[in-house]
Amino acid sequence: MKKYFLLILTVICLLFGSCKTLSDQNTAEKNMITLPAEEVVDKIRGGMFGMMIGNMNGWPYEFKFYDTHGDVKDYVPSLPKGAQTDDDTDFEWVYIYNMQKNRTAFLSYDIINNFWKNSINRNIWCANRYTRYIMDLGIKAPMTGSVVLNPWAEFNVSGQFLCEAYGLVAPAMPQTAAKIGLHYTKVAIDQEPAQTTQLFTSMISTAFVESDVNRILDAGVASMDSKSIIVQIISDVRKWHALNPDNPAETHRLLHEKYALNQGVTRNRNGSELNTAAIIAAFLYGNGDFAETIRHSMNFGYDADCNAATLGTLLGTMYGHRRIMNQGWNIVDRYKNTNRENMPMDETIISFSDRIIDIFEMINQENGGSKSVVNNTVVYNIPSEKPASVISLLTFDEEKARLVNENQKSIVSDLLNGDKQAKARAAYLAISLDMAKDLKKKYPKQWKAACYDLSGYWKVIANIINGETFNTHNALKAKFVAEGFIPLKEHPKYEVLFNDMEIWKDPETLYTAPNKK
Repeated sequence: MKKYFLLILTVICLLFGSCKTLSDQNTAEKNMITLPAEEVVDKIRGGMFGMMIGNMNGWPYEFKFYDTHGDVKDYVPSLPKGAQTDDDTDFEWVYIYNMQKNRTAFLSYDIINNFWKNSINRNIWCANRYTRYIMDLGIKAPMTGSVVLNPWAEFNVSGQFLCEAYGLVAPAMPQTAAKIGLHYTKVAIDQEPAQTTQLFTSMISTAFVESDVNRILDAGVASMDSKSIIVQIISDVRKWHALNPDNPAETHRLLHEKYALNQGVTRNRNGSELNTAAIIAAFLYGNGDFAETIRHSMNFGYDADCNAATLGTLLGTMYGHRRIMNQGWNIVDRYKNTNRENMPMDETIISFSDRIIDIFEMINQENGGSKSVVNNTVVYNIPSEKPASVISLLTFDEEKARLVNENQKSIVSDLLNGDKQAKARAAYLAISLDMAKDLKKKYPKQWKAACYDLSGYWKVIANIINGETFNTHNALKAKFVAEGFIPLKEHPKYEVLFNDMEIWKDPETLYTAPNKK
């Protein structure tokens, strides 16, 4: 098992470029610590309850406040009906379920692609929806999260809101938490959003052994590439908080003024810049108080339920489950499955938490830790780690060059000899990687056929041609328009995208009016 675990880590590091394996960390970077098992379990459960409270209570404020500060003055955490599946929590649920089932922290990308198709089809947005539909072309993770192939991957906030559980599976092991988190978040995101994965997994991991807000934040900063814009954002928010300790509205004004981009509301409110700034600001203004931190998160706005879920995980880990339940809040232990096919229908927040505890014990053992009894107390011996960056930022051009080098032979082979899906995939990759001109000139007949096949993947085309407007999307769309791709005659509504499982349709029905033949 250990050999398999380390082999998977090695593959990940080759994909990510500058990732260290666990065995590469020298003894100075690791220090065996002993924590009562009861305390670790309590904090894992607290983090999960906090995530659910933040998500459910933040939901009514999602995108409610943008360039002006919110007006929530009184807030009492509650889950009177329990929690339910939502993309801020249920992607991680599907991953954790399959990690436990397969007894590995690093699921193969073949397995990941398969369970996305089986379980992740509804109520998915932005980078994740784009990922799901290019999977129908046979493009596999983590290519699905490349900034060259997925225009949302360069900025989307899912690098943050799909990562919190991986901080919980690796208490006091921030580098391990970040590596595991990146293995899963990079299915749909890249670049700066990947830095937020490192940031928040490391902060949550550190919260098991540290209660000081600023020291937890320091650990997060230490986990990122120093070139990341997120490092500067955190520095600015800390400065504005210090200058305006009693005026969060002014800090909100300052962060929006500096970091809102001139690319429209969709790009800004779904971007890692403003949402990370809002999370850090709420974390500082909340000063370790669970309810106040979530309240501030609501008021700082943007993708408020995502942000509150991240902060709820952090504060829940700091508090622990028992302390949360002793607050007198109305909390019902339920996690109702409303979205995810082929997943349990009887999950609770505790049972979700216990899956994480099981995975933590597996990871801890793989890392050299153990479970023992000391003075009649069950304890975990954990090889603690210092926070450090495990992935470096690559430029768009560097990423494109890497993908061309790795895929140009298979693109030509699929174009000439592949089935419908393979030819469509070849066309998509060639256009995205700026190989279309040469292939079209060299193989005109096959190129025309491949573009026709791609045009039948209606959800892919809807994402590209009929999709949102922001710089990275506009750049990719222009490449496809140049190759003759046009909008669908009718832009599909979300319920159609989510419920129509027909992957490919006759292009004549998609682009030609019924009375035209």
